[in-house]
Amino acid sequence: MSIELAQLYDNLFDQSIGQISRGEIEIDRQIENDKDRRRGLTLLIRPHDDIKARVREFQEEMLDIDGQQYYQPVSDLHVTALSIISCYEGFDLSQVHVFDYEQIIFKSIEKIPKLRLQFKGITASRDAVMIQGFPVGEGLNILRNCLRNNFKSTDLQQSIDSRYKLATAHMTAVRFRKELCSPYKFGNLLRDYRTAEFGDMNVQSLELVYNDWYQTSNIIKTLHSFHL
Repeated sequence: MSIELAQLYDNLFDQSIGQISRGEIEIDRQIENDKDRRRGLTLLIRPHDDIKARVREFQEEMLDIDGQQYYQPVSDLHVTALSIISCYEGFDLSQVHVFDYEQIIFKSIEKIPKLRLQFKGITASRDAVMIQGFPVGEGLNILRNCLRNNFKSTDLQQSIDSRYKLATAHMTAVRFRKELCSPYKFGNLLRDYRTAEFGDMNVQSLELVYNDWYQTSNIIKTLHSFHL
């Protein structure tokens, strides 16, 4: 397990848990906006069913405390391998040649080591609760760096690392869309799950998707699945 990544998750949780427990959260106003047209292009990893089931158990405990938040449907759970085009208003598939993107990804996965992920514990920010993901070995980092280098050597539209350099392997489980009705109780539940086990998996495929901000299953379009 990466000490640096564990420290990153720890810092995020430590900075946020007190605020969450006091109800000092940041509400995402776009979740209920039917006119949100932000779209992008993402390479993602889907968790296995047993991991989804454990995440759902955690979500159900949070639901018992506060049913007003946005609980990511298990069908939408994912780890972002890399955001190739970050979501923005006005992006459409007609602007790119998907085949070119597929070829860069094929080239990038040719010689990468096996990918394995471990999901252990939760972390949180003022706007979301996340399942902590830890790459086992260097496979994910190697993949990301291959993708970065290969895309940046082309003139294809991309915005890799434009918001921040992706270093985590988390899954977002909850986004805050309303004020918390029982913030202290909610915060205590997060503390209870701080080191909970959610399972581990060998990554057997990657999905290139055209997506909205929340990776909503009835909006995203899977463009290609890459078997590893």
